[in-house]
Amino acid sequence: GPAEPLLGAREALRYYRRKAARWNRRHKLYREELNLTSPAAPLPLRPEASWLQFHLGISRDGLYPRSSPAVSRLLRDLRQLPTVSADYSQDEKALLGACDCSQIVKPSGVHLKLVLRFQDFGKAMFKPMRQKREEETPEDFFYFVDFQRHNAEIAAFHLDRILDFRRVPPTVGRLINVTKEILEVTKNEVLQSVFFVSPASNVCFFAKCPYMCKTEYAVCGTPHLLEGSLSAFLPSLNLAPRLSIPNPWIRSYSFDGKEEWEVNPLYCNTVREIYPYSSSNRLLNIVDMAIFDFLIGNMDRHHYEMFTKFGDDGFLLHLDNARGFGRHSHDELSILAPLSQCCTIKRMTLLRLQLLAKPEYRLSDVMRESLLQDPLAPVLTEPHLVALDRRLQLVLEAVGKCIDSFGEASVVANDTAQPPSPAAPRAKLDA
Repeated sequence: GPAEPLLGAREALRYYRRKAARWNRRHKLYREELNLTSPAAPLPLRPEASWLQFHLGISRDGLYPRSSPAVSRLLRDLRQLPTVSADYSQDEKALLGACDCSQIVKPSGVHLKLVLRFQDFGKAMFKPMRQKREEETPEDFFYFVDFQRHNAEIAAFHLDRILDFRRVPPTVGRLINVTKEILEVTKNEVLQSVFFVSPASNVCFFAKCPYMCKTEYAVCGTPHLLEGSLSAFLPSLNLAPRLSIPNPWIRSYSFDGKEEWEVNPLYCNTVREIYPYSSSNRLLNIVDMAIFDFLIGNMDRHHYEMFTKFGDDGFLLHLDNARGFGRHSHDELSILAPLSQCCTIKRMTLLRLQLLAKPEYRLSDVMRESLLQDPLAPVLTEPHLVALDRRLQLVLEAVGKCIDSFGEASVVANDTAQPPSPAAPRAKLDA
């Protein structure tokens, strides 16, 4: 039967109609304050809007069904619809005040993201191009000072869909006119103040931050057009509360510190004794997330989010993937620690990985074909696509080592329950 939906249609429609009415009132007052006499049509809320259908399609199984016409329409609308407002985003890492963000070290002013609203009342997170596709992250960079890449957000959505996780919000590339689609529609005076024209006559802007807000960290159009990724917003927190939970395999966000999992190969035994990892499928979902992060090369998964409605067995949201696809020449095996230390994996995940390792369904070929649908294609360079095949083999080798040591029945789990832990402690199998 159909999976349990996240939202009730009537409640969601009532809530979003109130938000639309409130936005239209504020927009009218804003125009009156500026003495703008031209009439402004109210922003309509259409029940058939693709973003609203996307929200109503979220269920216990994932963010969208396997065959979802709403997602296809949403990607099209994100590419084409005009913007009606732009603003700075809330810090997603401080979601609901559940995250202590003091430990997260990053250079303020370098990372920039904006919330864009479209004429159908939908919203998306815009991340501008920071790094050219052929550039690799420098070897001396720590993961927490790495660039955020717009093409990584786009590629992560396609990979997540190919892996059948469906835990990354729909994301698409778009050329944004920063003058017409950001500067001229924003009501935020601070955002307006950080726009300038460069010596090359390009329109640029930079991030709002407590320090280091300089023109050196700006992003610039050519002269007005700027590449970026647009990720669809999830339902409002008032409708669908989410929890932000520290990743048990969180990395040390300092230059010299180490976490316990980095020095203790039996660390998973401790995690298995902690609720909810001791009884639900949460640990299996953590392993899914680790495999996904290893394939894209993302070392920055310090927290994960979940919809509270689905309880302990709900899926994990794979948000904020902009630090993926930085180095195609390096495979960071430590990202696979949840798999190699716990030696457990969902059967469906393993079957999908094995299928994508076959020559006729090679992961790089499927990704290449999928990414051709994006307006900014080619999204990834060829070395990054080749790296996906190489890393997939490393994942399957790690699973093979676990099966050799503990047996398939003990390692490969049904998707709803992890297998019992063997009597012998599971050690890291890197050796």
